[in-house]
Amino acid sequence: MATLKEKIGYGFGDMSSSMFWKIFSYYLPFFYSNIFGLTLADAGLLMLITRIWDAVSDPMMGVIADRTKTRWGRYRPYLLWISAPFAIAGILLFTTPDWSYTGKLIWAYATYILMMTVYTGINVPYGAMLGVMTDDSNTKTVFSSYRMFFAYGGSFIALGAWEPLCNVFRSMGYSLAGSWQYSMIIIACICFCGFLLCFSMTREHVKNVSGESLGKDVKSLVTNSPWWILNGVALLSNFFNTVRGATAAYYFKDYVSGDAFLDFGAFTIVLYAGLFLMIGEVCNMLGVALAVPFSTRLGKKSTYYLALVCLVVFSVLFFFVPNTVAGWWLMMLFQVLISICTGIISPLIWSMYADVADYAEHKDGTASTGLIFSSGSMAQKFGGAFAGWAVMALLAAFGYNTAEGAVQTPEAINGLKYLMSFIPAGIAVLSVLVIFIYPLNRSRMATINAELKERRKEQK
Repeated sequence: MATLKEKIGYGFGDMSSSMFWKIFSYYLPFFYSNIFGLTLADAGLLMLITRIWDAVSDPMMGVIADRTKTRWGRYRPYLLWISAPFAIAGILLFTTPDWSYTGKLIWAYATYILMMTVYTGINVPYGAMLGVMTDDSNTKTVFSSYRMFFAYGGSFIALGAWEPLCNVFRSMGYSLAGSWQYSMIIIACICFCGFLLCFSMTREHVKNVSGESLGKDVKSLVTNSPWWILNGVALLSNFFNTVRGATAAYYFKDYVSGDAFLDFGAFTIVLYAGLFLMIGEVCNMLGVALAVPFSTRLGKKSTYYLALVCLVVFSVLFFFVPNTVAGWWLMMLFQVLISICTGIISPLIWSMYADVADYAEHKDGTASTGLIFSSGSMAQKFGGAFAGWAVMALLAAFGYNTAEGAVQTPEAINGLKYLMSFIPAGIAVLSVLVIFIYPLNRSRMATINAELKERRKEQK
């Protein structure tokens, strides 16, 4: 029986991952182009090329984790082993050496590849743990909801603290680049502690049938049609989130008025990218809380489908929001609605990967849980990378000027608006088409889970 302690502990793991991931997704493109000093073309190409290594490292890590045997389990020990390298790699990623342009470009490639490799090393086993902490499909959704609730909580902390932290270090006399590096040191220390808490508070309970033959595992994987479909869904989900998030810093810097504010009568709040993203994280948490009751009543697939349709509508409407006092309130309203929908979606993806692992064990007699969950991490990174590259490429195509104090052309401003509205809406439309053909509905998973329980009893 899953305990509350384990659910909270499992949440701490993705809190740590997400704090880093959201900073990478939303601020790293801006860091590379406006602080580190790379051109938009070089920054976008960097994010795209490094994904080639991820195509190898993610499934490789899944295979390694599936065959790991320790007194702590298969997947859980990696939380202990890789937590420190994870923190150190993040700090190096946001370090700006005083080198030539070529030297800095090499440093950017090396540290980005290092960070994504370490992220794989800890995040793939962490995700696979969901498949061995419980054998009940609904309980997996509960675990996944705790995971995403803590993830968005961590993102809220990181995004809310990031710009104020940078400003504090700037006021202490640090350079702009130095303020970003020291801010990451603080975030990295919090992430390190979160992974240690996750390790200490969780346990692996399910003894599934691990793959002894790599060839059999790979054959099972490539013939697993729900796995292919879910990878497409996960990639598009991260594509949607990252395009909007990575554009926000540019959007607020160059389109939204510099003195934008929200007037609450007794007090006013300055409206900036960090606040916009923070509100999104809070509303993501609300969406996560709604995911369990909605999916219990409607099923995971139907819930996902309805949330995507809402994302299409809200994203299109975002384009028509004016840059006025009333418009600023509308921006926040649509951010709330969009973020609730993405919050509903996020735990369902990981719970559905656990269902895909059960489907594989039921069909082929081998779980290969780590290998299957590695694709979730790979889809996350590919979605983020393609989105980061796409944002850079589109900004360049729209004529965006990265020079300090540059005044953007009307074409560049329209480009920012498209990146916050119609382009994400198009991604959501593609997601609707893909999720429509996903075959593991509620009734089919009930049958699979019941038969697997009997099979596992016989194997004990």
